[in-house]
Amino acid sequence: MSFRHQLRIPATYMRGGTSKGVFFKLDDLPEDVRAPGKARDALLLRVIGSPDPYGKHTDGMGGATSSTSKVVLIAKSSVADHDVDYLYGQVPVEGDFIDWSGNCGNLSSAVGPFAIANGLVDAARVPRDGIATVQIWQANIHKTIVAHVPMTDGEVQETGDFELDGVTFPAAEIALEFLDPADEGEDGGAMFPTGNLVDALDVPGVGTFRATLINAGVPVVFVDAAALGFDGTELQPAINEDKSMLAKLEAIRAVGAVRMGLIAEVAQAAARPLTPKIAFVAPPRDYVSSSGKHVAAAGIDLLARAISMGKLHHAMMGTASVAIATAAAVPGTIVNAATGGGSRDAVRFGHPSGTMRVGADVAQVDGQWIATKAVMSRSARVLMEGVVRVPREQVAKD
Repeated sequence: MSFRHQLRIPATYMRGGTSKGVFFKLDDLPEDVRAPGKARDALLLRVIGSPDPYGKHTDGMGGATSSTSKVVLIAKSSVADHDVDYLYGQVPVEGDFIDWSGNCGNLSSAVGPFAIANGLVDAARVPRDGIATVQIWQANIHKTIVAHVPMTDGEVQETGDFELDGVTFPAAEIALEFLDPADEGEDGGAMFPTGNLVDALDVPGVGTFRATLINAGVPVVFVDAAALGFDGTELQPAINEDKSMLAKLEAIRAVGAVRMGLIAEVAQAAARPLTPKIAFVAPPRDYVSSSGKHVAAAGIDLLARAISMGKLHHAMMGTASVAIATAAAVPGTIVNAATGGGSRDAVRFGHPSGTMRVGADVAQVDGQWIATKAVMSRSARVLMEGVVRVPREQVAKD
């Protein structure tokens, strides 16, 4: 059989947290597409199967949802005191582009295991048994993530009894530390870009909404669920089948993006669907998760729902979880108000698939809030490894 009509590229299909994506070592890509640009994007789009007007990703590795249409590039780190550089791309199902503007907190849990398994971490720093610490440079947003990866008999331990709502089977726990999560970009950035804990967003044709605009883990626009007519217990069908509500949420997100200085005008939001996120929060109440699990109000601090790539996320994005915990720790934010107020260093929130606990260390310095670290646990597993094939003629050149 001849493979001359298709490129064959080594790749690993991995689950990380409640997401999954196609992982590549940067050096395994064809040499002429290792640098950023249209050629590399075209290749990765074809791997996933986008753009797909049918919305199914039938002819690619994507799963036709925001949680499963992702690519990751890993390389030996170019930054001192780090093991690997981690670059993440969100692939719209129907869009002919890749959004490189943010991170995936869930897939961050798979970076350490991938790096160890592929020899990208100094073997002297990887114990045969115990916990391997992997220093990750998140290249999209210039942040450090520290992954604590369990090892058994010289291999990454993937099986275990750690349960994560939104993932069917238990696995081994991977602890993640997001350092300086509010420091986005080479020049840094304020945790509250407008300088306010709450802003009023005037959204033409929609209304005025009180919002907390925060940059921690990922830029997020938080609004009160009640202002949208919700109680915070909504599951995917209630939101994703309501096109007018999705349009309203996107309009709020676009105005928030402008107010945060991420884009110059609302029309640019469509080209940046990954960030900022928009989420709504509410005080605790009982509800039934998407799996039929009863979630008691007494066991959570608040309810949270987030939109990812234009649809309600089935659980919660890892980066948005960091933002939730950070905002909850600051008295006066809309998220903190949903918890009942006061100070806290960790929060357990209810999401469509169940609950999640995230910790955040914050402090006020010279009148400005800063976040030094956020901590959460996830799990990761290799689903398949080998090569992906990409038709040569469908990969554009710069």
